[in-house]
Amino acid sequence: MKILIVDDEQPARTRLRGMLQQMENCEVVAEAANGRHALEASQQYQPDVVLLDIRMPGMDGLEAAEHLGKLEVPPAVIFTTAYDDYALSAFKTHAVDYLLKPVRREHLQLALNAARRLNRPQLQAIVETETQTTSPTHISARVKGDLVLIEVGDIFYLQAEHKYVTVGYRGGEVLIEDSLVTLEKKFARLFMRVHRNALVARQYITALEKNASGHCQVRLNGCDKVIEVSRRHLPEVRKFMKR
Repeated sequence: MKILIVDDEQPARTRLRGMLQQMENCEVVAEAANGRHALEASQQYQPDVVLLDIRMPGMDGLEAAEHLGKLEVPPAVIFTTAYDDYALSAFKTHAVDYLLKPVRREHLQLALNAARRLNRPQLQAIVETETQTTSPTHISARVKGDLVLIEVGDIFYLQAEHKYVTVGYRGGEVLIEDSLVTLEKKFARLFMRVHRNALVARQYITALEKNASGHCQVRLNGCDKVIEVSRRHLPEVRKFMKR
């Protein structure tokens, strides 16, 4: 069983590695100190199991797990956590594997024996149960078999078409399968809906103008593409521009 240890604290990683080295059929293939490095290591080493800390700076464990679930062969995820009883009850309700810190060897062995892949509905339920004080830091997309991370701060717009959403960002465009409604909930503070099929980053809106057909559109700083504004959402955009 190939295992990736993810924790921002070196002593915690060392302790887990020590316990795993004493277990049969376990190989620690890598360690990571944050969510982004965990994703990079997962693509490189393809672990069977990721022991994933939740509270980490930058990309936390919940967001990292969501991106891990998009890998072609996603690993099983076991969260390590110092959460309180309320949050743990959510984990139990949705059958998510977790270990309380400080992790005990017998509990670690049982969790590894029962390790299974985390499905999207399970993770989404946990994310929605938790009170999120910050938005996710990245959006992930599968590009030619690899998982590409896009910083949310680099995204100009999110535009739905059929079953996909186009992410327009500084590096170009990629397609993702997340729904526009889900993305709107996640990034409500950062993006504004300007059309039934489009969200734009508030920080990049520079102008509201009309095209040759008389339809309103927003221009985004640093982006060549203009996004149409529907009549329904026009008052909110105008209000935002006045502010």
